[in-house]
Amino acid sequence: MSRLPTLTLYTRAGCHLCEQAEEGLRALDYRYEAVDVDGDLALKARYGDDVPVLALGERVLLKGVLGKGRLSALKLQLLREAGAGRG
Repeated sequence: MSRLPTLTLYTRAGCHLCEQAEEGLRALDYRYEAVDVDGDLALKARYGDDVPVLALGERVLLKGVLGKGRLSALKLQLLREAGAGRG
């Protein structure tokens, strides 16, 4: 099976939606790096109150409520894209 790319989860401390997103990402075996937007003025300005935001490089994949259904659908999409890129 194709490996998923490492994604970036933009988050902030005390955000219950961010915590829910991390739980879903772990449950679905995503590889990701969590980045606190409040530690960087540019990120805070860019994402503001939109966290959690899941991104692949500069490409925003999802934001808002990241439940297991949305994360599962995204995982299938990313696996298809990875497979298409090899062909």
